[in-house]
Amino acid sequence: MSKKKTEPASFEESLAELEALVEKMEGGEMTLDESLGAFERGIALTKHCQQALQAAEQKVEILTANTPDAPTEPFDNDA
Repeated sequence: MSKKKTEPASFEESLAELEALVEKMEGGEMTLDESLGAFERGIALTKHCQQALQAAEQKVEILTANTPDAPTEPFDNDA
């Protein structure tokens, strides 16, 4: 089975594709081979998203390091 897509250009594209894959897989109408391919693609997309988030976090830490009175805080994703 060949890969139909390469690495997405942005975090948003990766996340959108990952969400679409999850919906398709949850539909239960994929063959075993299709499900396995979608799972592999989902893993790659997840890694891409994690790397993008880590890079963004590092940038924020670098930017706030130049301001001594602006300590970093954990991100709360409950919004």
